[in-house]
Amino acid sequence: MRLAHVTLVVADYDEALAWYCGKLGFSLVSDEYQPEQDKRWVVIAPPGALAGSATILLARASSPEQAATIGNQTGGRVFLFLETDDFWRDYQAWQAAGVRFVREPARAPYGTVAVFEDLYGNRWDLIEYGQVPGPA
Repeated sequence: MRLAHVTLVVADYDEALAWYCGKLGFSLVSDEYQPEQDKRWVVIAPPGALAGSATILLARASSPEQAATIGNQTGGRVFLFLETDDFWRDYQAWQAAGVRFVREPARAPYGTVAVFEDLYGNRWDLIEYGQVPGPA
């Protein structure tokens, strides 16, 4: 078994695609209309994701209960952990793109990490595991 997708509830497919693909460089894996449910099947993957890696399913909220979870799917905790092979490259590029970091980079025994918020306020870790030198 493997984890195939993680659902991220969003307000709008296109604004979410613009943010994740435009600012973070994610790839669009699938965007297919499903007429029987009047929704889209929108799947994205982080830059450099390996074939068979888990992807993110963007799911537009379809009820007030779902809409209430947008930006707070984990009660304010970090929701997703995005591993990078070059922390400082991605951190600096995303800062330049206007990504909001709510915790500055820190070194920990497991690597270098910073917390950012997506367009809705969900918190993510950007993390490079292992011993990491400082910025270039």
